[in-house]
Amino acid sequence: MDILKARNIVKQFSNHLALDKVSIHVPEGAIYGLLGPNGAGKTTLLRIINQITAPDEGEVEFKNRKLKADDVFDIGYLPEERGLYKKMTVGEQAMYLAQLKGMKRSEAVKKLRYWFEKFEIQPWWNKKVEELSKGMQQKLQFIVTILHEPSLLIFDEPFSGFDPINARILKQEIQELKKKGATIIFSTHDMGSVEELCNHITLINRSRTLLEGPIDKVREEYRTNRFEVIFEGSPNLLDFTLSSQYKIIENTPVNGTQRLLIEIVDGISTNEIISSLLTRGKIISFNEKLPSMNDIFIQVVEEENKKTDRKSN
Repeated sequence: MDILKARNIVKQFSNHLALDKVSIHVPEGAIYGLLGPNGAGKTTLLRIINQITAPDEGEVEFKNRKLKADDVFDIGYLPEERGLYKKMTVGEQAMYLAQLKGMKRSEAVKKLRYWFEKFEIQPWWNKKVEELSKGMQQKLQFIVTILHEPSLLIFDEPFSGFDPINARILKQEIQELKKKGATIIFSTHDMGSVEELCNHITLINRSRTLLEGPIDKVREEYRTNRFEVIFEGSPNLLDFTLSSQYKIIENTPVNGTQRLLIEIVDGISTNEIISSLLTRGKIISFNEKLPSMNDIFIQVVEEENKKTDRKSN
């Protein structure tokens, strides 16, 4: 079941079309990646889902009904542009934001103590927000985003500004939240994080949806018939770069063996390639090399930009 559906969303700002009939379908319990270059329309879509702004056309459904005002209490949103009241103390700020989400004071105190200890920021409870480092402020905002345990969590560039250790901690917490039943949407430029965390993705470029679906199917759709082979064998194998069956893209010595990246000609089976290689030596491993999300991102965006530029000319 989809916990969230956005259908044919259109949003215009003055002379700028931010979203042009964009649709997404977020399965319940998924970690969903919203991808796209800067200015693609991702943040605008997230702001519409959070009812900060309204679409000019289209509709958003939450839990199989039209999104309504009090759904904000079942959604947690961490915007890219962080915003805290600098002169408030950390504890006062956290309590204020928790109560805005409908939490009782006693419940908020109990949960805040747990998360402050977990993120090792409890000594800062009575410090002013302006005294916190950027990373500490981001930890605080993450805590107040998830504190009321909403069904849907939305993170806009959640890893921005975090060092690798704290980014890893945040990723672990996101995975734990999923295990506990939360659905998570996050927008990011970090394709490594997408492959590590996401089940589904949507790619937006120039205000329009280019790709949507399970990440495994997207990678399968863009497969390139390339395989990584670790090989022990005759040097004669390396004397040519092109045959009727495959092309050697890369050849790298690895601990007395050869790591080959080969591209198979259409119509040739992997069994035929393996048989051919076995006549020249020993195969240690033979694995298909699916394109990374970074490769797919670059390919799809560049192709679409070329099409759009040709039409405009």
